Amino acid sequence: MNMSTLAPHESMELHEALNFKTLCLAKSKLMQGLVFDQELKALMQKDVILSTQQIAELQAIYARAPFQAPVPNSPTPITH
Repeated sequence: MNMSTLAPHESMELHEALNFKTLCLAKSKLMQGLVFDQELKALMQKDVILSTQQIAELQAIYARAPFQAPVPNSPTPITH
């Protein structure tokens, strides 16, 4: 088996991890505007920085997936 590409099930697991991490990052960024405690705000900012780094690392691994699909810069929302 070629170790330079991911198996299909590994690609799917990684895709799910990336989705979860991206969602958590968005929530942390959004919630920072609602937090007034400076210690909590600093902790959330640290989470944003670490999550951004981790997402970049996961994306580098995801590049080894056996398939590629184009990702639009701004997806068109589905309205119907």
